[in-house]
Amino acid sequence: MEINWKGFNVVSVSKRIQSVDFLRGLTIMLMILVNTPGDWSHVYTPLLHADWNGLTLADFVFPFFLFIVGISISFVYKNKKGNFQVYKKIVIRSLKLILLGLFLNVFLPYFPFIEIESIRIPGVLQRIGIVFCVVSILYLKCTKKQLLFFAVLLLIGYWVWLAYIPLPDGSIPTLERGINNWANYLDYLILKGHTWKPDYDPEGILSTLPAIVTAITGIFVGEILVSTTKRKHIYLTVVGVGLVAVGYIWSMFFPINKALWSSSFVLVTSGYATLFLVLFHYLMDYKEYTFGNIVKYVGANAIIIYFLSSIIAKSFYLIKINSQTSIHQYLFETFFVYPTIDKSFSSLCYALIVVCIYTLLGFVLYKKKIFVKV
Repeated sequence: MEINWKGFNVVSVSKRIQSVDFLRGLTIMLMILVNTPGDWSHVYTPLLHADWNGLTLADFVFPFFLFIVGISISFVYKNKKGNFQVYKKIVIRSLKLILLGLFLNVFLPYFPFIEIESIRIPGVLQRIGIVFCVVSILYLKCTKKQLLFFAVLLLIGYWVWLAYIPLPDGSIPTLERGINNWANYLDYLILKGHTWKPDYDPEGILSTLPAIVTAITGIFVGEILVSTTKRKHIYLTVVGVGLVAVGYIWSMFFPINKALWSSSFVLVTSGYATLFLVLFHYLMDYKEYTFGNIVKYVGANAIIIYFLSSIIAKSFYLIKINSQTSIHQYLFETFFVYPTIDKSFSSLCYALIVVCIYTLLGFVLYKKKIFVKV
């Protein structure tokens, strides 16, 4: 079935788009690499999140994944009607993601196996679940013009809220770290004692709003990606460059900031995600070069591989071999630390081995045709 959208003839997706699977798998592999260094005190700067304002390689991981969530929504729900059964499935899937995220935060690898008192409520899977739910419903309920208007309004409104609306005590808000900005203030007020840091959470309440727009950009890119127009690579390149350019211009007024998920951060990361996807799509789906299958295997079970890597890493940090040494520390110091090798390099090697292990898991699951859907 064909529908017309702003000059693009959009067709149903009859086969998997290799570049999307590749980018999803690459994102998960980078996520594991960033999350599991051998020693957090010895990590190369690009693999650490920016302390506050700024952008590092690590900061691209999460927005890239939400961008791909948006693309997937445009594929899955393209020809579906918004009815009770569809909405029910969306809500159930979202709740599963949120509950998995909460389980990660509450889980202990020893008795009593859960820690409720100081549980961190926000998290990566929680944000994915919320964004997936909201954006899926918006996609089913709104026209493309309405969706675009909503995205622009949300980005501008978020900027105005954080930069210009006074805090409840009448003080002028700032965009600096601390509870004197709106995002951190609300997290401190509502989630006090249940955030990643005492004064903020990178997956907090208010910053989830612009994260919704990250997925919406993925929807529009997904629509163009499956169109039959011969110039889609040019269109997507223009979109990507435009998003990056506008994002960097906006950053002069609203700095690029992952913790706040600033509007400029949304545009810049979405722009780069679009450009990477255009490159991979041109090579893999248009020219049909065959490469990176092992990466696509990871993408086929992205959520379960991320979940397992997180829960095993947490267990390795918390389970002690003796009163002083955790499993993680023992493995790192025994097999990766040598006097003649820079410790940051050793830390990177540890993370790369972990990535290889989960890449092998992705390969085995794919070959056995096991696809764990949440």
